[in-house]
Amino acid sequence: MAVFTEVSNTQLDELLSHYDIGQARSLKGIASGIENSNFYLDTDKGKYVLTIFERLNKDQLPYYLELTSHLGKKCLAVSYPIPRKDGGLLSEINGKPCSIAPCLSGTYVEKPSAKACREMGEMLAKMHNAVEDFPLSQENTKGSAFWLSSMPLLKPYIPDRLYQMLEEEVTRQLELQKSPEYQALPAGAVHADLFRNNALINKNGDDESLAGVIDFYFACNAPFLYDLAVTLNDWTIDLETGEFEPERAQAMLEGYNSVRPLTEEDHKLWQDILSAAALRFWVSRLYDYYMPRPASLLTPHDPAHFERILKLRRESAPEDLPWI
Repeated sequence: MAVFTEVSNTQLDELLSHYDIGQARSLKGIASGIENSNFYLDTDKGKYVLTIFERLNKDQLPYYLELTSHLGKKCLAVSYPIPRKDGGLLSEINGKPCSIAPCLSGTYVEKPSAKACREMGEMLAKMHNAVEDFPLSQENTKGSAFWLSSMPLLKPYIPDRLYQMLEEEVTRQLELQKSPEYQALPAGAVHADLFRNNALINKNGDDESLAGVIDFYFACNAPFLYDLAVTLNDWTIDLETGEFEPERAQAMLEGYNSVRPLTEEDHKLWQDILSAAALRFWVSRLYDYYMPRPASLLTPHDPAHFERILKLRRESAPEDLPWI
């Protein structure tokens, strides 16, 4: 859990005076996330989530807040910012930008069922369809520029064999991004970080149903196929080995395809895009592991997890990768 910014009762009361969501009853840190400070906020009018942005400043935030507001207006189950009394989506607390969102139902599930994976695929496709008329644009803050800037910083810390693998994959992905085939992929605003801990699932006995999607603060404009690869690489794998579990992977792909059909052009680049999605998280985890920030409670994720996944995606026979 990352709690970078503490909040006093006085600060909280002042913040809530700008909203019509009642008086605070309790505020409790949320045990997930490494980028922002997140809190469960209970008031006498309902349950909410307070997010304090630790890296993003108020000039960077409109894209993320407007995107979730846009998706919410399309009746998609996402965590969207509640407007202030003056109509704004962004506030400030303890000198940092913040927002408040409704608290969605559901909980984190470590290994979602095939049914939940299918529903996640459907939801992802609906999100991609919904942004066709979203006008804002944002570069991927963990994309190629981040890879290139991180490499010289990481070189002193990682073994030569891993640095060589990193250098080779970054070079390969940069060449891919220049290709006409890559540039022709349908693209738009995507979540880009839709891991299991950024979705909430309702459980009723053995039955699981997707309740909603949260934490869009790595959202960017990128190929929709990349967003699907990021999600598949986390939701549908054996967590020990990184191998895909066929039933759950197939369910997610079929769910996506039922709403937004995948194409042969997508298939041709599928292995490369799965590798790109793994590379993104390998680099960011290496960076956070060797150059951590101070926080009240923060344990960096193990970079070796996505090192394994990247090796698997690079080395798999294309016909062994899940597809529709």
